[in-house]
Amino acid sequence: MVKISSSGPRHSTPRTRRRALTALAVGALAATAALIPSMAQASGNPIGDDVSSHQGNVNWSATKAAGASFSYSKATEGTYYTNPYFAQQYNGAYNVGLIRGAYHFAIPNGGSGASQADYFVAHGGGWSADGKTLPGALDIEYNPYGAECYGLSQGSMVNWVASFVNEYHAKTSRWAVIYTTTDWWKTCTGNYGGFATNDPLWVANYGGTATPLPNGWGFYTFWQYADSGSMAGDQDTFNGAYSRLQALALG
Repeated sequence: MVKISSSGPRHSTPRTRRRALTALAVGALAATAALIPSMAQASGNPIGDDVSSHQGNVNWSATKAAGASFSYSKATEGTYYTNPYFAQQYNGAYNVGLIRGAYHFAIPNGGSGASQADYFVAHGGGWSADGKTLPGALDIEYNPYGAECYGLSQGSMVNWVASFVNEYHAKTSRWAVIYTTTDWWKTCTGNYGGFATNDPLWVANYGGTATPLPNGWGFYTFWQYADSGSMAGDQDTFNGAYSRLQALALG
């Protein structure tokens, strides 16, 4: 959802439109969604969350006690906004032993991909080989401020994403995780499949399954399956054992 206040954007994915698209199915899927965390843990797949300024200061001990192994915190949006709670969220997750990461909310009509990658890295979105820091994530999805695809053609959107991930890689040596929905990706990139070679996929789908996936990706790395639950913020699972999550952090 999107919350706007006098202090700036207060973004917590997923977007209002996605919630509207799935609203009719919520009742039927509630029982299935409720089972996902325990199913993931039983199969050895770590669960985690993602947070933004909408969550404020997070009780990380409670989030860890709820089963979280990892967390992503919103760092930046465009080239004009930083999350005022980022330090508490990003460092707090680390301090209780979670594997943490930062994400950037893309504004493709608000500056080049490279300039936004630079802004992200300069405001908390970097990476360190400490085994507890995930590569930064590019959150690119429905526009909360206007046209769904930000006024860009599909080709221009692909070029924008390429500019961001290439610059992020040049600055950090890591390829950014790409967070999106299959619907938005099809609509706004023409279902381009070229990023799957390097960039891990973080897909949002509240329908009880992560699939269908955007073109090119044969599997997801992270799946956001609900916008609330036992952990702070949106609810996510990692597609693999904890050792693979550690490997992703180590690079």
